[in-house]
Amino acid sequence: MTKLIIINGPNLNLLGEREQTQYGSKDYKYLEEICLNRAKNLKIDIEIKQSNIEGDIVNIIQDARKSHDGIIINAAGYSHTSVAIRDALSIFKKPIIELHISNIYKRENFRHKSLISGVVTGIICGLGINGYILAINSMHEILKNED
Repeated sequence: MTKLIIINGPNLNLLGEREQTQYGSKDYKYLEEICLNRAKNLKIDIEIKQSNIEGDIVNIIQDARKSHDGIIINAAGYSHTSVAIRDALSIFKKPIIELHISNIYKRENFRHKSLISGVVTGIICGLGINGYILAINSMHEILKNED
């Protein structure tokens, strides 16, 4: 069975509370539920993690190398600042989808550059939390086509 991990970075645990014009009104629990339901429909084993701490995210990525077939990552603010997360992702050597709920190119200039984009398989941004469903679907297709 395909095993994926979704990694969410800082402040995503506050979905539904923060900047609803950017991130919508649905909360983090709802996000987890829709991801788990989609994965179940595709017969994918999925794990969902969230951390506000950069080092924890690096550890999660490193641990996933031996146990997961792909990563979907919304590194949030760390997308624009973390060489450590980029380096951990580059070591993963399996499909990775970078995800942003908001369109980072319609926001502040410092958000236009993602340090992790250069080491991922693909990027989804600006489609709200529905981007997670698209990422799960896309990862399913990527991995199916590798077999």
